[in-house]
Amino acid sequence: MLRQALPYRTFRWYRGQRHYSGSYWSSTNCAHVIYESRLELARLLVADFDTSVTKIVAQPFLLRIVVDGKMRRHIPDYCLLTRDAPIVVDVKPSERMAKPIIRATFAWTRELMESIGWRFEVANEMPEALLANVRFLSGYRRTEGISQPCLEDLRALDIDGIEFRDVKRMAPHPEPLVRAAILHLLWKQELVADLTDVLDSKTVLRRPLEKHDD
Repeated sequence: MLRQALPYRTFRWYRGQRHYSGSYWSSTNCAHVIYESRLELARLLVADFDTSVTKIVAQPFLLRIVVDGKMRRHIPDYCLLTRDAPIVVDVKPSERMAKPIIRATFAWTRELMESIGWRFEVANEMPEALLANVRFLSGYRRTEGISQPCLEDLRALDIDGIEFRDVKRMAPHPEPLVRAAILHLLWKQELVADLTDVLDSKTVLRRPLEKHDD
């Protein structure tokens, strides 16, 4: 049901607005997903990069609950459907986390989500290098812009533990095509690297470890 859900509420763009809102084309959804702030966009980028996320729903539903005799309402920012339990996400700057109303809202939201076996996450600011790398790689998320023969050749190469600059020389294709294909494979996580550090020509590329079911 949530896979087909539309945002519970939407917003309009207007000249002079103070918040940073827009829509982002998600490779997970193959469709646009809305956001209302730069911080929401940052969490959206990371969700789109996460291979365990199978669907991203913005403004997914309205929660209503009676707390201390009063009706409380809240619309979370995102619901991430994964191979395991759904993750309900609220995005909030760290500087606002001390406000009692925000802490109370997140407390009852967490309790409610966990009572049905879902997870709840409060997303704050992310490490700058990680966010910068994911934002950069997102520019290569669309498969249709990448050379398919180049992708096939890179997938066949033994490139585990080799620096980015050396891998570019190993495929028999023009350097710009190889570079774009490598970055696409990093986005798809068919190749992995330490994204907590600056991504550059000396970055060591690796094949991801295979996961086995217990």
